[in-house]
Amino acid sequence: MFRHVVLFRVRDGVDSDDISDATMSLRKLGVHRLVVSWTVATSLDERKGTIIVEDGTFADSADFQEWKTSDAHRHAVDLMARISDWWVGDWEEPTR
Repeated sequence: MFRHVVLFRVRDGVDSDDISDATMSLRKLGVHRLVVSWTVATSLDERKGTIIVEDGTFADSADFQEWKTSDAHRHAVDLMARISDWWVGDWEEPTR
């Protein structure tokens, strides 16, 4: 399995409607045929501001790379770049 986790730190002053729109855009990325599992949530810990967590699983890195080139992903990247900074963690889970 291939794991893709992103922490989006929403910039201070971003309107709550914009945060809701961004969260919905990220959730829609999970309906792609190559996504095995997908979660998008707002962190309950607000000490460092508003953090949106994206946690996805793909069968392998090839599926992830194909998903990453989708129009929906490009749209979400553009949207999130306007309102947040982010940190990405991508890794292959070892096979047993």
